[in-house]
Amino acid sequence: MPLPSRVQETLFFQNAAGKVFYQPAGFVRLVWAPERAALEAIQAFYEQVLSLMLSTATRKILSDHGQRAPLSGTAQTWLTGHWIPRAINQARAQYCAIVEGADPMHRLSTQSVVSAAPAGLVFQRFSTMEEAEEWLHGAVLSR
Repeated sequence: MPLPSRVQETLFFQNAAGKVFYQPAGFVRLVWAPERAALEAIQAFYEQVLSLMLSTATRKILSDHGQRAPLSGTAQTWLTGHWIPRAINQARAQYCAIVEGADPMHRLSTQSVVSAAPAGLVFQRFSTMEEAEEWLHGAVLSR
């Protein structure tokens, strides 16, 4: 089965942290900017992700880390202690595919978030966008 084209995506939000797209195949795609973003920009970015998930009933996320700089400890703590629990409870988020970044420090930052995240959101890490999309398409939603 061919995967849907990113041409069908709709840009929903953009700031210094990156871009948020709605993929009509059933997920939200995050494309991170390579520059280190301030905590406030990261928080605004994730709040828009949650808003899009709520308005579309989308429960899957594809986060394309590309050249993204590692998240600060403060951003990691906010993400795992505040945003992820809200995404699980409010938007009923279930799956998050992560396309790994090139920077080894970034990969450690990602591992810290994945390890500290509350139960309820299944993370899977990939080296290519195609692998991540294929996994999301096959991920069966419960509830």
